[in-house]
Amino acid sequence: MSEQARRRPPKPHRRPKKDPVRILAFEALRAVDERGAYANLVLPPLLKKARAGGDFDGRDAALATELVYGTLRRQGTYDAIIAACVDRPLREVDPPVLDVLALGAHQLLGTRIPTHAAVSATVELARVVLGDGRAKFVNAVLRKISQEDLDAWLERVAPPFEEDAEDHLAVVHSHPRWVVSALWDALGGGRAGIEDLLEADNERPEVTLVARPGRVTAAELLDAVGQDQALPGRWSPHAVRLAEGGEPGAIEAVREGRAGVQDEGSQLVALALAAAPLDGPDRRWLDGCAGPGGKAALLGALAAERGAFLLASEKQPHRARLVGRALAGNPGPYTVIAADGTRPPWREGTFDRVLVDVPCSGLGALRRRPEARWRRRPEDFDGFAPLQRGLLRQALGAVRVGGVVGYATCSPHLAETRVVVEDVLRGRGGPALSAEWIDARPLMPGVPALGDGPDVQLWPHLHGTDAMYLALLRRTA
Repeated sequence: MSEQARRRPPKPHRRPKKDPVRILAFEALRAVDERGAYANLVLPPLLKKARAGGDFDGRDAALATELVYGTLRRQGTYDAIIAACVDRPLREVDPPVLDVLALGAHQLLGTRIPTHAAVSATVELARVVLGDGRAKFVNAVLRKISQEDLDAWLERVAPPFEEDAEDHLAVVHSHPRWVVSALWDALGGGRAGIEDLLEADNERPEVTLVARPGRVTAAELLDAVGQDQALPGRWSPHAVRLAEGGEPGAIEAVREGRAGVQDEGSQLVALALAAAPLDGPDRRWLDGCAGPGGKAALLGALAAERGAFLLASEKQPHRARLVGRALAGNPGPYTVIAADGTRPPWREGTFDRVLVDVPCSGLGALRRRPEARWRRRPEDFDGFAPLQRGLLRQALGAVRVGGVVGYATCSPHLAETRVVVEDVLRGRGGPALSAEWIDARPLMPGVPALGDGPDVQLWPHLHGTDAMYLALLRRTA
């Protein structure tokens, strides 16, 4: 080293620039990873706090939201790419470092952010949240990732479809292999359909509102929101779809409870149960798994139009309180209780219509809760199975002879849908119950591609809804 170099003063230490958008996105991902939180519950309070600080605007919120959800949706794909760029198994990379790398990979491969900006911003984030040493590692990995686009990376890290179709789809479309297999079994058909479904799971879902009958109409809701900010629903006469970026909380009817946020698939389930043909009285309805209250609020409004009473039952007290808020102001009579639907407090044969939207894996709502795909395991279905069968048996006992039961689940997995219904009707694991199928397809008028019946499975790629399942049964003895 020359004398001049030795005399040169060291470079002053530069403090990393704090980027509030990327720091917020990192905090949300850490909450999802560390605490098992869901992004749709973690992100809103973080955004609210950031906006309250005064230096966070709508565009910042939109970018933070895209970074969080985009990273979670494509986590499997990004993990495969990152694994090809590091010299150790991913399990040996600290989880916070992986979160920063995944955020950077999404900016490079899943957004229009320029390459240099994506790398430099993510390295600065690493300096703030990880320190200078690990920031150098992040920089080296991201520079490798930036050398190829997403298609080129998929060519490198995904096995050919012809050699291993399920693993190919799992890497390309960022789903665990077992989920790909289960969805393919439920959907049937060839390659095109399953690819469309998996891709739909990775798209940002629309925000859909429900206009609660007797309190506001869909036309009135459209007028209030503005024709340039909303569209009518595709299938439900009570649905209104918000334009991208629409904020439900800014709508007066939503704040007042006359309307609510509800996927169109959930609306169709409630409407089909209400429209099922019924002999005899139609005075008492039951929602046996009512939390958090969206279907209960719509059922309550539909029941009110006929002068019927709704009992909304939810096992968890805190969720029962949410049901009470959703039903507040309902034009007809209703009661909300905290009760276990497998050990119900009501007498047998009490109700004319019963809905049980049972707890399930949630594989039908991966658009909204992308992290669920990485948390679920095949063995989880063994835990859900007794509960789902128990709730359906009790629902069939709760309805009078001639009454109708709707069994619904936000999952297309066969183990949670038709298999449950068939097991209960055939007496597997319990007494056989006298009930017959009702064809649910005519009760969703105008909705295409509903299959062979009598039950109905909705799909994100075919109907633009969550993958809701509905079986309608009439008690015969």
